Amino acid sequence: MSSRREEKERLRAERLAAERAASASARRRLFAGYLVAGLLGAAVVAGLVVVIASGGDGGGGSGSACDEAHVQIDVSGGSFTGLEPDCRAGTTPPAIQFGDLAESAEMANCELRLNLSDEGNRHVPDSEPVTYETTPPTSGNHNPQWIADGAYTTPVTSDTSNSPNIRNAVHSMEHGRVETHYKPTLPEDQQLALKGVFDEDPGGMLLFPDRDMPDDVAVTAWRNMVACPTYDPLVLDVIRNFRDTYRGNGPEQVPISASG
Repeated sequence: MSSRREEKERLRAERLAAERAASASARRRLFAGYLVAGLLGAAVVAGLVVVIASGGDGGGGSGSACDEAHVQIDVSGGSFTGLEPDCRAGTTPPAIQFGDLAESAEMANCELRLNLSDEGNRHVPDSEPVTYETTPPTSGNHNPQWIADGAYTTPVTSDTSNSPNIRNAVHSMEHGRVETHYKPTLPEDQQLALKGVFDEDPGGMLLFPDRDMPDDVAVTAWRNMVACPTYDPLVLDVIRNFRDTYRGNGPEQVPISASG
């Protein structure tokens, strides 16, 4: 009788041990499942954050802008579709040497062309012929869409098969914008010097290469321009003086971002 009772106790102990082992295994599988689900959830959230941060298109294309380009579509109401933002960090400009526009232009061998004739300001389609008296233009009939304040690496030309083109830039000047044009062949260090002047005070400014340029650098505003046949470091003074004189002087006033 004692042997039978011992056998029952042994079997009962084995059954309880097996049940405890099975329960522990189930708990481990459950915890592992929770862990995997948590990791997957975190991965999904991280992926969403990346997509949101990149604007959903990977960033860097004409559908997005970088901070270094200072594109201000929310302020100017313009567009930069079709233009690649200039995401390069410009070279910090030196202290200004000549704070007078006429003097700085003379020292940099640049030509001032001020108070030019008003060539019109009608909105016209690109299919309608328009001839500008200066290169780059400083006024005239133009495309209904203007270019947003900012720096761009896409050349802006008179070729109306490209959009945007110089007619869009003319519209920006009508809104009081100042535009720095430079030859696309200008050496990289000189381009970065121009970008540095743009970076220090970008509100109401545009910067872009211009394939039609007869000069190395030109700065334009409505009915005013300065042309610099050859780049010189003093051109940076000219740009700053011209900017401070003519920014916001267009016939149509559109707000300019204070921060740029």
